[in-house]
Amino acid sequence: MFPKETAYIIANFGGPRNLTEIRPFLETLLTDPDVIRTKWPKFMQEWLFKKIAKRRAKKIQKDYKKIGGKSPIFQDTENLAYALSEKLDKKVLTFHRYLPTTHQNFIDEVNQLKVDEIKIFPMFPQFSYATTGSIARFFSKHFEEQTLRKMRWIKSYPGSSHFINSYQKKIEGLFLEKDLKQDETMLLFSAHGVPEEFITSGDIYESECQISFQRIMQKFPYVLGKLSFQSKFGKGEWIKPYTEKVCHSIDDLSQGRKNIIIVPLSFTSDHIETLYEIEYEYVPILRNKGYQVYRCPALNLDPNWISSIYELLKSDDLLTNPMLIRKPLKEKN
Repeated sequence: MFPKETAYIIANFGGPRNLTEIRPFLETLLTDPDVIRTKWPKFMQEWLFKKIAKRRAKKIQKDYKKIGGKSPIFQDTENLAYALSEKLDKKVLTFHRYLPTTHQNFIDEVNQLKVDEIKIFPMFPQFSYATTGSIARFFSKHFEEQTLRKMRWIKSYPGSSHFINSYQKKIEGLFLEKDLKQDETMLLFSAHGVPEEFITSGDIYESECQISFQRIMQKFPYVLGKLSFQSKFGKGEWIKPYTEKVCHSIDDLSQGRKNIIIVPLSFTSDHIETLYEIEYEYVPILRNKGYQVYRCPALNLDPNWISSIYELLKSDDLLTNPMLIRKPLKEKN
């Protein structure tokens, strides 16, 4: 038999490439029924959350200006795909979930592929129906069955040695750079939060964050660790503890340690949640309490991470397709 001809897709969140893209980015995000779940008819949800997106876009422009007037996630994802295509010697496409102006070109590129299989690597180590599940739903809506049958997903990799070792090396680099000692340091792992309702309805995201947290902590036996969740949106309850509240109560948790490293556990790419929210909202709280605080960068284009993705893509160990899409999704018109 001839070997399979394979193409690859790197699927990421997407982010505004300039200030004018903030609003359409937010509109696409907030009208995604896998992200914002209501019992309202579709037209009503879209009308309301487009209004919210318009207001929020104006509000957070100043935040984006502080990090350079754009999110780096788009270009980092493109650069990552290029590096992987060089290593794999294969076609590597990129999908940016909440950048709508990129979608048609991506769909056309996929439809033009002449391959036997398409391996999909989501840049979300811990599975959620609101991230990887949303991407899977988008694909199911926009591709024919013959194309969907070729797709094979690396659904998640929360405990993969490749992912764990990549973050281990990132953290070890900070220990070395800042001359920190393990027994004088606390690692605060901050993952993106989701509503509690997501978890009670079957989402495995929180348990997979726990897996990643525990596996990384095993690499640092003398470090104190804490897992928390950030980026709460809206009035409902989200999974806890909240990163902001942990920062405010850090004196009760740090056991006298004066060095804190904030690790963006669920983020493989830096963007507004790490470059602004962690850097400008959480770090100052801790510094004002007298701690030496360091934000660990996300994995981004780290050579160890690129090599890790390469190894994951070359292996079939984590490939799976079941349970990617949340069901049932009632779409009322």
